[in-house]
Amino acid sequence: MEVTRLFDYLTEQATERPDQPFLASKVIENGQKVWKSYTFKEVADICDRVSQALINLGIKKDDKIALCAPNRPEWNFIDIGCQQIGAILVPLYPTASANDFRFICTDAEVKLAFVNDKGLFEKIQSLRSELPSLREIYTFEDVAGVKNWKTIVEGITATPDVPAAKASVKEKELATIIYTSGTTGNPKGVMLSHYNMVNNLRGTDEILPFQAGSKALSFLPLSHIYERIGFFGYLKKGIYIHYAESMETIAENLKEVHPYVFTTVPRLLEKVYEKIMEKGNELTGFKKWLFEWSLRIGNRYELNKDLGISYRIQLALARKLVFTKWQEALGGEVQFIITGAAPLQARLGRLFSAAGVIVIEGYGLSEASPGISVNRVEESGRLIGSVGIPLPNVHVKLAEDGEILAKGPNIMMGYYKRPDLTAEVIDEEGYLHTGDIAEWVDGKFLKITDRKKELFKTSGGKYVAPSPIENKLKESRYIEQVMLVGDNKKYVTALIVPSFLHLQAWAKDNGLNYESNKQIIGNEKIKALIDAEIGTVNKEFGHVEQVKKFKLLDKEWTIEDGELTPTLKVKRKVILSRYESLVEEMYN
Repeated sequence: MEVTRLFDYLTEQATERPDQPFLASKVIENGQKVWKSYTFKEVADICDRVSQALINLGIKKDDKIALCAPNRPEWNFIDIGCQQIGAILVPLYPTASANDFRFICTDAEVKLAFVNDKGLFEKIQSLRSELPSLREIYTFEDVAGVKNWKTIVEGITATPDVPAAKASVKEKELATIIYTSGTTGNPKGVMLSHYNMVNNLRGTDEILPFQAGSKALSFLPLSHIYERIGFFGYLKKGIYIHYAESMETIAENLKEVHPYVFTTVPRLLEKVYEKIMEKGNELTGFKKWLFEWSLRIGNRYELNKDLGISYRIQLALARKLVFTKWQEALGGEVQFIITGAAPLQARLGRLFSAAGVIVIEGYGLSEASPGISVNRVEESGRLIGSVGIPLPNVHVKLAEDGEILAKGPNIMMGYYKRPDLTAEVIDEEGYLHTGDIAEWVDGKFLKITDRKKELFKTSGGKYVAPSPIENKLKESRYIEQVMLVGDNKKYVTALIVPSFLHLQAWAKDNGLNYESNKQIIGNEKIKALIDAEIGTVNKEFGHVEQVKKFKLLDKEWTIEDGELTPTLKVKRKVILSRYESLVEEMYN
């Protein structure tokens, strides 16, 4: 069958592989957590019942349905159930603020909301008087006195209304509105059609070697287009998806599931690396020497370059004796990892590649459904430090200032209710202006150098691109997070969250008393250590770009505290406001 709409993939798989397991998540049975699976046929049947239930509730084509929950099969049941009748799903991040909930539900005129649990129910319920279009809220978990989603599907059998509704949905019609989290201001509603998203999936057909029946672990939020398109990519290829219990259980779930593939963001790969380094630092004697020797070998690794027989022998030994542990930490059977949403440190890309773990870095944004370019699995199609080669059906060119412009069937329909904002980012020729600055390497690889909006100008009139400097600083084992400051200032400074894990070990080795994060960042020896790390990085940049002063912070930036977006990008304005007094100290 020809697939033109996202839900057609499920119809296809339920016909071809009805009894093959497709979705799994942990549930509690008899007081124990166990994996509960659904076959393609079971998922298709439940989605049809959801579609019928929505019809029974009076939901019409183009009505908006909000969905706010962590990854779980029910998320997909509601998503596809909505699509099949032409209702428009509006995902909400569980970590979003009440203000964002209010704005999105009002802007989209949401009719129904499906939420995970009591906390999220209360969050939306508290806004109920301000949301006149919202008829009802349903929960996935059992909550006393609240309607559960099961009540609308139990005992329901799909009638001829469902296939009739499916037939009425056209490929170029709106499938979803994804409100971009953004780092400032109100979210913008990105309108994506079935045509946009199906064509983005077609663009990856010959690039990502998914194997039907193999396993994937999913933990990035389905609320974001990155993981959502990943879900449909897995569905299209017949992959068996397992949903991680939480972000905290990823390491444990990887070892349980043994996935063939997973999608991630660089921050989580950094966490894996830090855990490996933590264990390595605990070693002594020959084992510690062997660990550090393997890292040195890994740091010399280069793709598509023969470093000689001596290096090949050493790398083979390092992989056999040390790097196998890296693969075990990822479940032992991972063939490749897809990373995006933020830049991957080149050093990490090099080390994971040396360890035999293929990390495919890609690039995109919600407005592009989201894929624009991606590295390939085969070595000749990968370049560490780049975001790969444009997808076959996406045309990419660079503007005079280096901004990435993209055109193709994946480019959004526009921003919901905001033709003015749409006109600002999509030009008359149909090119999406991404706001990212890049350069071509070897005439085919796209290498992002900065965000156009994040460029700042010092009071001396010199432009500084913060991202390359921040990424280089984060290569230090002692620096966890960093944000450069310098807009309209006389020199560049940095707010730094150190790696307390590594500082703790360093403090112990150097006879320092480590009582708390606050106490240790005030220590002059620690400040000197970080200053030396900054000094090393400064040598790689021009005088104007060099960090002249810094302040250490005693806690990590998080999504929950509003300092990071759901895809772990730094909210620069929030952090600047929160640490305004520390910033001023650096300039007084």
